[in-house]
Amino acid sequence: MSVIPAGASSNDPTAQEAETDIDLVLQCQQGNQQSFRQLYRRYCARVRSTLYQLCGGEALDDLVQEVFLRAWKGLPQLRQASQFSTWLYRICWNVASDQRRQFAQERSFNSKLKTARDVLSPSDSKHSQSPDLMELHYQDIIQRGLQQLSFEHRAVLVLHDLEDLPQKEVAQILGIAVGTVKSRLFHARTSLRKYIQQQGEIL
Repeated sequence: MSVIPAGASSNDPTAQEAETDIDLVLQCQQGNQQSFRQLYRRYCARVRSTLYQLCGGEALDDLVQEVFLRAWKGLPQLRQASQFSTWLYRICWNVASDQRRQFAQERSFNSKLKTARDVLSPSDSKHSQSPDLMELHYQDIIQRGLQQLSFEHRAVLVLHDLEDLPQKEVAQILGIAVGTVKSRLFHARTSLRKYIQQQGEIL
């Protein structure tokens, strides 16, 4: 029997905050499937969003399920329950990497990429007061620009700028040094800014 509830909602009014991640992880390590279902509801939306931004919408449901199946199987070996979220993002990265190697092609991105505007342009940019049509146009340019980035640079930008994870945690997730995260983030932002400027957008 699957430990992932079919059609489970990420909005559980009672179980979401009733117990800490540490409590739930320790219970899962004792074989408690109900505790794992609570972790699933708590993290499903974030896992889904991250995978969508890295891999696109194709086979998204299968990828989400693969992440949580790997998590369930790997929980007995997780030594630091307090690191569950970082560990889960690491599984997301591994699943996304496997997916990319399997299909060997670029994927589309979430409309959430509009938040990258705050990183790429000053607050007084002309776009800050643009109408909805211009906003959508700008988002589309960012999406196409991100598709030009390498998978490694894209991952750093997604995790840090879109998922709001600190650089240290991004480094742990990707298995690289913090200095490498900073370098990739710098080059990713620079490349994206250059692409946008080439499209005639003035930052």
